[in-house]
Amino acid sequence: MTRSYTLKRRAEQQAQTRRRIIEAAVDLHGTIGPARTTVSMVAERAGVQRHTFYAHFPDERSLLMACSGLAMARDPLPDAEPWRAVGDQGERLRTGLGAVYGWYARNAGLAACVLRDAEHHALVREVNDLRMGPSIAAYHVVFGEGLNEAQKALLPLALSFFTWRTLVQESGLEQDTAISLMVGAITATAKDTATAPFIL
Repeated sequence: MTRSYTLKRRAEQQAQTRRRIIEAAVDLHGTIGPARTTVSMVAERAGVQRHTFYAHFPDERSLLMACSGLAMARDPLPDAEPWRAVGDQGERLRTGLGAVYGWYARNAGLAACVLRDAEHHALVREVNDLRMGPSIAAYHVVFGEGLNEAQKALLPLALSFFTWRTLVQESGLEQDTAISLMVGAITATAKDTATAPFIL
């Protein structure tokens, strides 16, 4: 009985330590970015020794997977499937972009640091693509239904975190206004190209 209790207590303590390390790393990733976060920084913030850190996370990939997993568990990316039920293309875009931009707003600091680092850090890019790639691909499929090639070419712009940041954080637009601007650009493209071929 005593040994069983001791083992259970030890497992609980290890789980708490692991969680503390992950949370410390996520905080650092959202302020200075994953590429600039060091083991020493994480260990200090989590209140553990380096050997304890390595006992839980033997390499950078295991830490990044744990951190991205926690971040997505806290606030998952929006699910695109329900948007299929919205028949009007403009309203579908408005509904979907509202959800996506809302996620960007809630996760602006972390997303900015991760996406910045993903441009030059291969492992950050790999983990980010793994975590966000399937959702972004689903958005393109659902939004792209019934759009012409010119409209589809605007989808990456509309869905980009950097577009949201430019319009809302840097230009000071209300989020609804930013959404209307993107929806208007895409729907207007259908009218502009209705009688002319789309030429790149």
